[in-house]
Formats: sequence, structure tokens, C-alpha cells
Amino acid sequence: MKPPLLQGFVEETWTWSSDGLSSDTELSPCRRDVYFHTDPVLESCGTAGVRGSTGFVQGEHYWEVEFLEPASGYSVMVGVGTSKAALHAGSYEYINLLGKDTESWGLSYKGTFWHRCSSRQYTEPFYDRGTVIGVHLNLKEGTLTFYKNRQCLGLAFTGLHKVLSPLYPMVSSTAPGIELSLGLRSSTLPTLEERCLSTLAHGLAKKDLVDLLPLPVAVRWKLKSLKEGCDRDALAPEL
Repeated sequence: MKPPLLQGFVEETWTWSSDGLSSDTELSPCRRDVYFHTDPVLESCGTAGVRGSTGFVQGEHYWEVEFLEPASGYSVMVGVGTSKAALHAGSYEYINLLGKDTESWGLSYKGTFWHRCSSRQYTEPFYDRGTVIGVHLNLKEGTLTFYKNRQCLGLAFTGLHKVLSPLYPMVSSTAPGIELSLGLRSSTLPTLEERCLSTLAHGLAKKDLVDLLPLPVAVRWKLKSLKEGCDRDALAPEL
């Protein structure tokens, strides 16, 4: 089973967020590369994470993260999380940050996936430099599937369509010297409903006005989430 790369998918341009990251991370000027624990003296004092600049509430999304250096240390993870997901654990707290609670879902380089602070073995560990981990988030079906070097590793999580908050791409690391780079980013073409909701979200002055619209509860929730994203993008500094 190959990743959804071509048919019905279009390229996306989101990057790592300059606002949603741990103080123990640094981004490249293009914000596609993230570097963890770069202090030459302190090195790693805990666990650091970063999320993507765009959160998803509907549709299908596929992106790839390349390990520019071999994975090492207690934990290096790839996954998704809400805006409430933790981005940092200090005081020499080395943990699997993605999946530590109900706000995130993550795959460790040791081959385990994590959610609600519990784990299951999912695949063989991956240590090599140049390993590419693909993430397929299908919010139509509520599933999360991972790929290794474009080979499907199987279904990891279900029920994500019930999460009442946008889901953001995320990565984390406990180890110094880890460098991760965003590669391919793609999504399905928007449906008529998605285009209409996007137009409404950009046209509304305030998120609270959504409750005044004669729309089903589920549609109003999607519209509120899109409006939050629009407002967040409008406030984000330009680089």
C-alpha cells in the first residue's frame, strides 16, 4: 500500500510554527527544518517539541518527516496533537512527549505508538539517517497511519474525527543533535462544503458570531475551528 501522493491530492505549504515550539528547539529560516537541544553546554535538559503552522479539522492530509541525523536518546517522535498538547518538559524530564495525555498521538523511533500515556508495539525501531516517516491523517475516517520510506506500517489510531479541536503535525525529541526536516506535504482537494466554510470563516468578524448562524452543531464546530485558524494566521508574525 503506497501513500496517497498523487490522485486527488494537492501540495501544501505549511511549515513548523515559529510560535508553537519549545525553547529548546530552533528552526531553519524556511521553517522546514527543526533542530533540538542546540545549547553546546547544557545540551538536553528535558524534552522539546514543535507543532506545524496549520491545524486540520477535515479532509485527508499526508506529510513526510526526514531524519537528517540518526535517531537516538530516550525518545524522538512524530505525530499529531491539538493546540493544548505539551511542547516542552523541562527539569531533566525525558519522556515520550507525543501521547503523554489525551491531547496528542505519537510514534517513537523505537517502534511504539503512544496515546493517553500508554503504548503498544507498532513496528520495528528505525535508527538510520535519512529515514523518512510519512503521516496520513484521514479526518473523514478518523484514522492515523504511518509510513516508513513510503511503505505502509499499518493503521495506528482511530477515532480522531471525534476530537473537537484542530489537529496539528508535531515532532519531539529528548536527544541533542537531532535534526528533522519536512518533506512532501499534501492534502485532498477541498469539497464544496469545505470551500463554503472557509469563505464564511474569513468573512466573519468574530468567532462568537458562528452561534447565530442557522447551521447544525457539527457544522458550527467546524466553522469555529476554521475561524480560530484564520485568526491565528492573521496574528502570526511574518518572517
